[in-house]
Amino acid sequence: MASAAQPIGAETCVVDTPPTEGVNEFYVFNRAPLLPNPLAKLPIGAITPKGWLRGQLDLMVDGMTGRLDEGKLSQYIHENSGWWDGRSVGWEELPYWIKGLAALGYVTDNRAIKAKARRWLDSAIATQQPDGYFGPPCNKQTLDSWPNMPMLFALQSHYEATGDKRVIDLMTKYFRYQLNLPKEDFLQGSWQKIRAGDNLESVYWLYNRTGEPWLLDLGKVIHERTHDWTIEIPKPAYHGVNFTQSFREPAVFYQQSLDKKHLEATERSYNEMTGEYGQFPGGMIAADENCRPGKTGAEQAAETCGMVEFMYSDESLLRITGDPKYADRCEDIAFNSFSASMMPNLKGLHYLTAANHVMCDKGGTHCYQNGGMMVAYSPTDGYRCCQHNVGQGWPYYAEHLWLAARGNGLAALLYAACEVEAKVGDGTTVRIVEDTDYPFGEEVKLTLHTPKAVRFPLMLRVPRWCGKAKVAVNGERLRVKAKPLSYIVIDRVWKDGDTVKLDLPMEFKVTTWAKQNDGVSVSRGPLSYSLKIGENWVKFAGSDEWPELELLPTTPWNYALVLDAENPAKSFKISKRTAVPAQPFAPDTTPIALTAKARKVPEWTLVLNCPGPVPVSPLVTNEPVEEVTLIPMGAARLRISVFPVAK
Repeated sequence: MASAAQPIGAETCVVDTPPTEGVNEFYVFNRAPLLPNPLAKLPIGAITPKGWLRGQLDLMVDGMTGRLDEGKLSQYIHENSGWWDGRSVGWEELPYWIKGLAALGYVTDNRAIKAKARRWLDSAIATQQPDGYFGPPCNKQTLDSWPNMPMLFALQSHYEATGDKRVIDLMTKYFRYQLNLPKEDFLQGSWQKIRAGDNLESVYWLYNRTGEPWLLDLGKVIHERTHDWTIEIPKPAYHGVNFTQSFREPAVFYQQSLDKKHLEATERSYNEMTGEYGQFPGGMIAADENCRPGKTGAEQAAETCGMVEFMYSDESLLRITGDPKYADRCEDIAFNSFSASMMPNLKGLHYLTAANHVMCDKGGTHCYQNGGMMVAYSPTDGYRCCQHNVGQGWPYYAEHLWLAARGNGLAALLYAACEVEAKVGDGTTVRIVEDTDYPFGEEVKLTLHTPKAVRFPLMLRVPRWCGKAKVAVNGERLRVKAKPLSYIVIDRVWKDGDTVKLDLPMEFKVTTWAKQNDGVSVSRGPLSYSLKIGENWVKFAGSDEWPELELLPTTPWNYALVLDAENPAKSFKISKRTAVPAQPFAPDTTPIALTAKARKVPEWTLVLNCPGPVPVSPLVTNEPVEEVTLIPMGAARLRISVFPVAK
C-alpha cells in the first residue's frame, strides 16, 4: 500500500509492499484463481553475481558442494543409487545435493557444474514409471514422497534455465500419480507430512505454467494431508529444520485459499518460536536437533540445514507477500549465521552453530541434544543432511537479489554487487549494473543500460534498521521520505547511462536480550558483531585436500562489555575498513572491525565445552578495562555475540 504522503501514481513514492494490481507480461506470476503475488523470480541466470557473493559461489564450485561426488566424500552419491538406475535405494541426500548443485551451475554459468547436475537430472527423469512415479522404488513402496520434493526443486531450476519440456511432462505425470493415490496413503507421517509445503509450492509452480485446473485439486489435498498450523505449531515442527522449512506452508496455501488465517498462521508461528527460542542475534532458533524447553540460551545452536531452509522460506514468503521484513530476516541469517557454518574455503562445514560458540572440537560432550561430533569442521557425510543440503544457500540467495514486479517493473531486494538483465516496460531488455559493498558498506549504485528510453517502475527496498535512507537519480537527490521496511518506487522514463544512488546509513545499535539475563548484542546495519577470538585450526582426520579440523580458541572469550551509560551506541568505533575481498567472512580478511571496552568475567566458564549461560547484567568485576576487537558475526566461527554488561 502507498504511504499517505505520496500517491502511488507519482514518479517517486514510498510503499509498504509492491502492488498486486496490474500485470507483468514477461515473467511467470500467479495464474488466477491463485492470489496475485507482487513479486516473481526472474529466470535463473538473469542475475550475474559479483563481488563477495560471487566469491562465495566460486568457493562453492571448488569446494565441498561442487565436488561432493569426488574422493568418496559422500557415500550417497554413486551410480548404485536409485536416483541413477531407478532400481536401487536412495533417499534425500542426493536430491538435496542436486537441488543446490543445479542452482549453483546455472547461477555461475559454470559449464562443468551444469554438466554434472545435468547428468543426474537426466538419470532422475529416466526413472519415471508408467504410473507417473519417479525416483527410487523403495520410497514408492514406503509411500514416502519427501525425497522427491527437493528433486522437484532441482528440476524446476533446470527448466527455468533451459526450457527442457521433459520437466513439465514429468511433473504433470507425477502429480497425476499423487492425485490418484488413496488419501489415506498420501503424506503419512514422518518428514513428508510436515514438509509438504515444498510439494505444494511445486504444484503451484507447474499450475502457473500449464493452467491445468486439477493441479489445484491436488493443492487442496496436500494442504489437508499436511499438519495443521492454524491452531498451534505442530509437534514435529520442534525439530529445527522441520520448523524453518515448513512454517511457511499455510502462507503458501493462502495463495489458493485466500483465507488470511493461513497467512496469519505462518507469522504467528514464527513469532511464537523465535519469541522463545530465537532470543539472540543471527536470525536462528535454538534447535540443536530439536527445540527443547529451557534450552534457549545463546550457547544453544542451530543446524546448517535449518539455516538454508529458513533463508529459502523467507525468500518464498517475500515473493508471495512482498513484505520486506522477509528480506531482512533472510539477510540476518545469511550474513550472521550461515556464513560461519562453513570453513572459510567452503571445503567443509559443521552441524551446529551458536551465537555464543567458543569450541569447535571433535568431542562428543557438549550442551547439545546429541552426542558425537557436532561442531568440528568436516567435508564428509558425518553431517549427512547438512553436507548435502548446504549447497542451496548462496545460489538461492543470488537468485533473489532482484525480482520481477507488476507493471513490468523490477525490484531490488537483497543488495549485492551484480548485474541483472530483464525485460521491462514495453518489452525492452535492460541491463542494470549494481555496485556496492553492502552489507559492509552503506551505498548502492545502479547504472542502467538500455538500447532505448523505456518507462518502468524501479523498486528499492529500505531495510528495517535504516531510518534515513536517501536516493538520487543522475546525481539529483529525490524528495522522498523513505521509512524502514518499505520500498522506494521510482517510476520514470529511463535512459541509457542513468544512475541511481541509494544511501542506507548504518548506525550502531545495542540490543538487550531479556531472556539472556539482560545480555546485549551489537549491530551496525544488517551485521551483528562478535568478539574476535584467536583461532587454532587443528587437523585430526581426512586428507590434505579434504581435512577434518577442530577450531580451538587461543585468546580469552569471557568478556563483559563496558558501555556508555547515557548512549550505549557511542561505546563502539570502527577500527578497520578495507576493500571487500572475495571472502569477507573470516577474521583476518573481514573488511570491517570495531573496538570496544570490556572486562573479563573469570566466573564465566565453559559448561560441557560450551560457554555457560550469559551472566546476569549488570555485573561487578574487579578485572581491568581492556580494549577488545569485534568483527562481523558471520566472520567469527569462534564467537561471543551476546555479552554481559559490566558496571
